[in-house]
Amino acid sequence: MNFIDQTKTEGQKLNYSKELEVATQAAEEAASIIRDYAGKTSFDVKLKGKNDLVTDADVNSEKRIIEVIEAAFPDDHILAEESQAKVSIPEGRIWIIDPIDGTTNFAHSFPVYCVSIALWENKEPKAGLVYEVANDELFTAIEGGGAYLNGERIWISQNEDPSSSLIGTGFPYNNLNLVDNYLKLFKRMMEKTHGVRRPGSAAWDLCNVACGRFEGFYEYGLSPWDVAAGVLIIKEAGGLITDWRGGDEWLFGKRIIAGNAKVHKFLLNEIQECFAEEELRG
Repeated sequence: MNFIDQTKTEGQKLNYSKELEVATQAAEEAASIIRDYAGKTSFDVKLKGKNDLVTDADVNSEKRIIEVIEAAFPDDHILAEESQAKVSIPEGRIWIIDPIDGTTNFAHSFPVYCVSIALWENKEPKAGLVYEVANDELFTAIEGGGAYLNGERIWISQNEDPSSSLIGTGFPYNNLNLVDNYLKLFKRMMEKTHGVRRPGSAAWDLCNVACGRFEGFYEYGLSPWDVAAGVLIIKEAGGLITDWRGGDEWLFGKRIIAGNAKVHKFLLNEIQECFAEEELRG
């Protein structure tokens, strides 16, 4: 993969450039493992919960990502989807990893599935990447250094008109308690925007907001590893991230809205009209 060195801004070396380089190496090695499995006629697919799949590719790519990161930063904490014990963010440095965001897509050979790796320090995102394996798209960001797609700077869409906006979303796979109101909201989006897309990978959805393909995105039922890298990429591309109440509880709150300022406000208002106050909380 060819991409420019996202380690310098205005002649100064950015903090966390080494971390992004290591994360990129880990993602590329994980992608190689994922592609090997994608080329097989069969592999093991297990259920972690209702409609929540895990494959050998998830397990083995995550193992390799952790090996690469631990070799470079042995004192850092790690929170990874397939091997996590306790979902929490301590003080200090922690890597938040999803070896395949979009496992159901991968298991069905549907070509949207991503490696997502983020470094958080003192509960703030500092460096992150999302690598969409099938289409070879590497989204990267370092705090204060902008957002990039395959080495080219990216920005959120400047289209502020919801009626001509394309919106991304996802459907929950294990918490169906809000589905009726979610479908009500989905209908409103169909009526009030250019359309709604559901690719099946929240990490990639967030990156589509960052590079301007989507004007906005919303979803519930997400986990920290789904969004930990994508939110930094959106912020560095000029976008907004909140929970469904307009606050900052999106990492563990399982509810997220992203977009440019006007479309974000539109989505926030529509969501708050469709859900009761207690349903807006994670």
